[in-house]
Amino acid sequence: MKLQIKFDSDGLVLAGDLYTPPGYDATQKYPAILVSGSWTTVKEQMSGLYARELAEHGFVTLAIDARYFGESEGQPRFWENPKAKISDLKNAITFLRSVAGVSVDRLFMTAICASSGYMACIAAADDRIKGWATVASWLHDGEAVKMVYGGEEGVQARIRQAQDAKRVYAETRKVEYVPTVSMTDIRAAMTGNFDYYLNPRRGAVPAWSADKFAVMSWEDWLTFDPMPMAARIKAPTLMIHSDEAALPDNTKRFFSEIPGIPGQNKELHWTKGSQFDFYDQPQQVTEAVNAITEFFKKLI
Repeated sequence: MKLQIKFDSDGLVLAGDLYTPPGYDATQKYPAILVSGSWTTVKEQMSGLYARELAEHGFVTLAIDARYFGESEGQPRFWENPKAKISDLKNAITFLRSVAGVSVDRLFMTAICASSGYMACIAAADDRIKGWATVASWLHDGEAVKMVYGGEEGVQARIRQAQDAKRVYAETRKVEYVPTVSMTDIRAAMTGNFDYYLNPRRGAVPAWSADKFAVMSWEDWLTFDPMPMAARIKAPTLMIHSDEAALPDNTKRFFSEIPGIPGQNKELHWTKGSQFDFYDQPQQVTEAVNAITEFFKKLI
């Protein structure tokens, strides 16, 4: 069953979808999972799909709209702000702990794509988390952003654009936008034939914006580096990835730098599939959900 919920995050009202397992009884105690998706996304996309599927395996699950996105409050709209998203996820954990039927000592996280970096910051510092999993993790560092965004020149140009956009917003409250995704517009946050985001049968849902990415986001996004968090993570970790998914070498390096012994407190599940296959394709989603379920239930 899906329930629409709202909760407070630093004075803003955020929206989420709470999924309960079959036969849910609020007088009992269930393990719970906070699920988050890629950058710019909303709960009706990959996070909601994984939350729904994981609930079928006996978990209470929660997918949220971070501030500035979807049904949640926050201005300016469509601002990809890692610091704010991390705070929202922490506050979502606080909310999830208050839900009737949730076992507060069996609380987990699952991150798809870019939110892996955000959740890594939580896994490294928040002892309320019993374990966490990443799916097709996007974990960039300075070298990766140069590779993806046109070298040092391309990165610095976007950062300058963001700084200019922030000044304009501070002075006028006007927000400069570019498309979130486009087949041809090189100004877009994602340029190319990204079927997941362009196909209404996949991720091009009405709740998500294909045409609004706040230019001010570039500075926050490109200077965010979650890689150093690996060495600080104590929570048991499962990472699901493939050679065809994004930045596979970074995922391998991140995994190797997590303290502990593979097969004990950390597991690397290497499989097949493109980055976007992990977002919604039945084969990859089912494999990931089964691996996450098995890993978390060993920790219960």
